[in-house]
Amino acid sequence: MATTNGGNAHPLIAQFRAARLIPVIRTSTAARAATAVAWLQDAGLSIFEITMTVPDAPALIRGLASDPRLLVGAGTVPDAAGAYACLDAGARFLVSPWVEPTIVEPAHEAGACAMLGALTPTEVRAALAAGADVVKIFPAASVGGPQHVKALRSVFPEVVFCPTGGVDARNLPDYLDAGAAFVGIGGKLVDEKLIAAGDRGAVIAAAHAAMGTATT
Repeated sequence: MATTNGGNAHPLIAQFRAARLIPVIRTSTAARAATAVAWLQDAGLSIFEITMTVPDAPALIRGLASDPRLLVGAGTVPDAAGAYACLDAGARFLVSPWVEPTIVEPAHEAGACAMLGALTPTEVRAALAAGADVVKIFPAASVGGPQHVKALRSVFPEVVFCPTGGVDARNLPDYLDAGAAFVGIGGKLVDEKLIAAGDRGAVIAAAHAAMGTATT
């Protein structure tokens, strides 16, 4: 059974580390998701996780993946069928908020990065045993936030951790200091109310704030 993924890192992990944060796009319509990506791209971000809870997510991923400036992945991937649909659309990384072994083989067959969710040491072990390249700590804030990540790092010092769930511009540095390789930010960055209101400036400002704290 694998206990670390540090010795055979997926090539995309270097890009994730350099970016420090990945916007998690979870909106009620595909149009709002596309708007969020466009505005965040204007802010300087280029890596995006489109969750499968967005209506017709594979079609949106296909359109975004056609832009060579973007690195697009799929989130909340529930099973192998969903994995193949997203990979066929051009997703380059797959994310599940739980340990979902069925998405790992399709991801690796396509050269994509597999991120599996975990909270406890037992779940981290299960994610690694399933072949996860990255372990997503979700929901991070409700189980101790940065301190929880720090505790897991003490047991798994070589594992690539990505906490999501409650991460924002204020606590982002704390997660990185605790040992997160990078973070995912959803509603704290992509406020659907702002998108619905057409407030591009507020969304870009939120992105700049998060990007600023990620590099300090």
